[in-house]
Amino acid sequence: MSTVVAVFGGRSEIGLAVATRLAAGATVVLAARPGPMDEAVEACRAAGADRVEVVEFDADDIAAQAGIVDGIEQQVGPIDVAVLAFGVLGDQTVAEHDPQAAAALLHTDFIAQATLLTVLAERMRARGAGTLVAFSSVAGQRVRRANYVYGSAKAGLDGFASGLADALHGSGVHLVIARPGFVIGRMTAGMSPAPFSSTPDQVADAVVERIRAGSGVELWIPWQLRVMFFFARFVPRAVWRRMPR
Repeated sequence: MSTVVAVFGGRSEIGLAVATRLAAGATVVLAARPGPMDEAVEACRAAGADRVEVVEFDADDIAAQAGIVDGIEQQVGPIDVAVLAFGVLGDQTVAEHDPQAAAALLHTDFIAQATLLTVLAERMRARGAGTLVAFSSVAGQRVRRANYVYGSAKAGLDGFASGLADALHGSGVHLVIARPGFVIGRMTAGMSPAPFSSTPDQVADAVVERIRAGSGVELWIPWQLRVMFFFARFVPRAVWRRMPR
């Protein structure tokens, strides 16, 4: 039976880049909101996938998550690698003044991620095998005034995933917490890149290397950000609050 790779957020640049790198000889499931998926499917087939399936998936509908995962596994078999690649940047200016906008961003980038990780971890733990990939961000390592709504969601996700990784230790399930910096792509179009920026391909390369290694939880992309954010904790608040996004 071929390896089953499921990407939740199958239309995302990073998620698709990870999928194509793992596609050779595998069954790839692209779970995404309704919309065109032909290019994504063809990219996975061109990368050597044995089978590609598209599943309708609304990350914010947390009540449906367990059923979607069960449906995938009934259709193609147990998920071996699950990549949670969905998320939104949101509009900080709006979210600062609109509680519903803030709640929506927190729901997608933290709550929906945590619930799906829980659903997937329970099934993998019962089988004693599997790999989970969660995308945190350096924005959650020390939250900045300029994007504190998004940053706080990532901080929550990072803490949840860190605790889950420890809970899964010894179970046969490997959880990778990817912490990229600024990623140059569709989500950040029109924004000025920050120092140590990366591309979706660079992020995917690092993630896939870690998946194949089968060990290690925190993954800083690029690695220099780990050093930068070690020292960031010592920056005085009066200076930190003026830091850009």
